[in-house]
Amino acid sequence: MAVPQNKISKSRRNNRRAHDALVAGNPNECDNCGELKRPHHVCAACGHYDNKEIVAVVDEVELDEDAA
Repeated sequence: MAVPQNKISKSRRNNRRAHDALVAGNPNECDNCGELKRPHHVCAACGHYDNKEIVAVVDEVELDEDAA
């Protein structure tokens, strides 16, 4: 079994893990509707990408009371 010869201090251990933190996202505004979206992705609010409508977004879905 691999066993360290000397104790690794908390400072040295934590310095090694200094770059493991999660990075916050970098949202951009959609050119069409102004909502925040991920870069290089289709806008979830309006379905546009690069000033073209890629996905048709339905405003509201009607549900039957009997089906629910």
